[in-house]
Amino acid sequence: MTVAPFAPQLMKVGVLTAALQELTPRDVRDADPDRAIEDWLAFARDLGADQIQLSAALHPSEADVPPEALLDPVANTLDLRQPFTKARANRVSTAIASTGVTLSDLGYFDNLLHADPAVRRKKHAFLLRVFDAAALLGANAVCGFVGRNQERTLDQNLGEFETCVIPLLREARARGLVYRVEQCPMPGWSTGDDFHNNIAYTPAAWIELHRICERHGVGDQFRIHYDPSHAILMGQDTRSIFQYLKDADYGFLIAGFHVKGQVIDARGVSAWGYGGQTMGRGDVSRDGVPAVPAAAWKKQTVLCEHELPGTAKHDPLAYLQNRSVDWLDHQLAARELLPLDAATTPLIVEHEYPKARIQDRARLLPILQGSIAFVRHIDAAAASMYALQHDVLKAQGIPTQGVGREPFRA
Repeated sequence: MTVAPFAPQLMKVGVLTAALQELTPRDVRDADPDRAIEDWLAFARDLGADQIQLSAALHPSEADVPPEALLDPVANTLDLRQPFTKARANRVSTAIASTGVTLSDLGYFDNLLHADPAVRRKKHAFLLRVFDAAALLGANAVCGFVGRNQERTLDQNLGEFETCVIPLLREARARGLVYRVEQCPMPGWSTGDDFHNNIAYTPAAWIELHRICERHGVGDQFRIHYDPSHAILMGQDTRSIFQYLKDADYGFLIAGFHVKGQVIDARGVSAWGYGGQTMGRGDVSRDGVPAVPAAAWKKQTVLCEHELPGTAKHDPLAYLQNRSVDWLDHQLAARELLPLDAATTPLIVEHEYPKARIQDRARLLPILQGSIAFVRHIDAAAASMYALQHDVLKAQGIPTQGVGREPFRA
């Protein structure tokens, strides 16, 4: 009989720096761009985080999307108006060493398939600057979206992906990077009725896109940064998604996690269904009434609200109905169904709970501390259960008890 040691493998818990956009006052950071990164590393240390996901975005003076059209405003913690040089990288590396907080990856969340060629070129050029910064900082990945050309069908966008994104993935390969795609469908990106404005929105689509990447020799550059809030938005559950990927031999696609939840409003679903509000949104000018661009997000916000992990009530029925994220099962399923190295897998808290998106350091500090602590404890519980059941008991031939949550069960 073999006696296996109890050795749970914990994931690294981090935070996306868009959680507090103006941690460093704008007048200070515009004059000294890397001060924002230094301040965020120190803040993350105070939060109890292991890592930060460094948010990059076009500077507000250069962005093509006005802030009032954004559901969750982006943050240019990494300011790339000027080239990110080796000297700048050394300064950031010094701050990393002094705080003990590392980089999980860099994040730039934008539409790489924008219909306007000039806007698209601008976004692609910025992504290349993010790639350069990631390479100088020693990061191995950049996280973002694929996007969609909203003037074309989803099938036609596969061709757009092949034409426009494959060259970017070649650039990532040249720098030793992986591009990890978050699967948010981004319904509010369009004032039309399109719901899926990021074509990498679901597992079957990930597989289709990866096959295109493989044909061009960049399959290793395309991975998924899984966010369970978007699965809930589309009526899916984490365990079934992971089982589907495992059954299709594509479990390797998931290489990182955003821990952000979604709480479904049953009344909103009764009113509009999972397609969200389809008419009368107010996102298009009508009868002399000016448009409200952010109202395009009613395709999402009428039926759900983002959850900062730990802020939603414990609700076993909601877990079973896929109306909220069962965080413990999420972390268990990742270990049971995906070929992960848990110790090197980033678990990044993304703060988009509207009522708690406080842009005040003193008030936000204990909120994020609590959420990060919750995520860490949940992951430790899942790691302990997995190690006990799959290592210790299994080695001694002792069966686990009960049935557990089953994939695809209705």
